[in-house]
Amino acid sequence: MFGTPGMLVASVICGSIGLGVFLYGCRQRSPAPLLGGALMMAAGYFLETALQLYLVSAVLLAGTWWLARRDD
Repeated sequence: MFGTPGMLVASVICGSIGLGVFLYGCRQRSPAPLLGGALMMAAGYFLETALQLYLVSAVLLAGTWWLARRDD
């Protein structure tokens, strides 16, 4: 599943950030961080390389931030 040690480390890092964003969304009752965090945690299962995971996670985090600011 995690072909290289780099992919494993990237999954742990991005999954941890995703968990933090997800918990923030739960506590604030905001759907944008809730969905963004869940997608960040799940992205590691569907991507092949660490670079792809970092790029997708950065896009998801930026989109989550933008949507959360837009809802305020």
